[in-house]
Amino acid sequence: MDQEKKLYIVRCGEVALKGMNKPYFERVLIERVRSALKCYDGAEAKWIDGLMFVRVPADVPEDEVIGKCVRVFGVASVSPAVEAPKDINEIGRVAAEFMQKVIEQDGVRTFKVKGKRADKSFAVESPEIGRQVGGMVLKACKTLSVDVHRPDCVLTVDVRREGAYIFRDKIRGFGGLPLGTNGKGLILMSGGIDSPVAAFMMAKRGMSIEAVHFHSYPYTSQRAQRKVEELVKVLAGYMGTVKMHVINLLPIQEEIVKKCPEDETTLLVRRFMMRIAEQIAVKNGCMMLITGEDLGQVASQTAEALVVTDKVVQMPVMRPLIAMDKVDIMDKAREIGTYDISIQPYEDCCTVFLPKHPVTKPKPERIEKSESALDVETLVKNAVDSEEIVEIRP
Repeated sequence: MDQEKKLYIVRCGEVALKGMNKPYFERVLIERVRSALKCYDGAEAKWIDGLMFVRVPADVPEDEVIGKCVRVFGVASVSPAVEAPKDINEIGRVAAEFMQKVIEQDGVRTFKVKGKRADKSFAVESPEIGRQVGGMVLKACKTLSVDVHRPDCVLTVDVRREGAYIFRDKIRGFGGLPLGTNGKGLILMSGGIDSPVAAFMMAKRGMSIEAVHFHSYPYTSQRAQRKVEELVKVLAGYMGTVKMHVINLLPIQEEIVKKCPEDETTLLVRRFMMRIAEQIAVKNGCMMLITGEDLGQVASQTAEALVVTDKVVQMPVMRPLIAMDKVDIMDKAREIGTYDISIQPYEDCCTVFLPKHPVTKPKPERIEKSESALDVETLVKNAVDSEEIVEIRP
């Protein structure tokens, strides 16, 4: 047992269900955890029988280590733990010391012990581990009593081939799959609530993320772009450094307003955004576009509008929020830490030249006829050529 380091047990959730390619996912996941903890000298992580055992210098705050681990996609839960020799009396002694600290920290009054015997060569079976260790804890901790139904604390004793591990809490992670195991996508990133959540959800499925942000400066302010950068910085805390492509959309918007029907403005702008995003995606090795669209939420997100929008690109368009209620999206934004930034009152390009009565059930033929008044190829090329790249780090 390493006296100078604190032990954390990390569980991998969905990765454990993989078949022949499970070693690949485990390898990527452990590298992600090691990367998250590389700021601590001597931190280490290794797989043992389907669990990841992480050891970090004991002077590092527990909450800090847990916070870094649970932000790694693929991590299902984390438990601070202590290790004991595989002897029932030693397990009881260490468990009593562990519970004494829990009492001092949290003032618990009731407990139960859950025994798990992964190593079947261990002489004491799982139910008996619970009974014997519980008895030793009761003897040592006079203020405790047993409550098997609603205890203040459930103490788990997990006896494995390498040793016995004692822990109390299972702090939930986000689960999913390790980042980088499912290709790369490009998120169309606005300053609203939806697109950061969409990016998070795709990253949780293992997809590496780049972003494209459209602005209409000077109609939109520099502060509006900084707001988006702050949102991406929050996401970078889960994904690592994110490359953001910044595009000036104003010349295209001005041409559309000048030459096309007012009620089609929003949809025509959206089609240009998709064309530009696809070119940037291809150039940067992204295999799909990602948007925060939610079916029926606004005029450009009706079923008919989405069909018309998708006609201008060949690349698949992922919409992870498409069937979610807005309230659920807002709850997820709060959970991941983007909500308070998203609701700041800074405009984005979609609010510029907004028609009073946008078309909600567009006909593809009519939209294409309106677009024929524009030099689409040149407008897209000029926009792509004007891109600025910002790398946003955690």
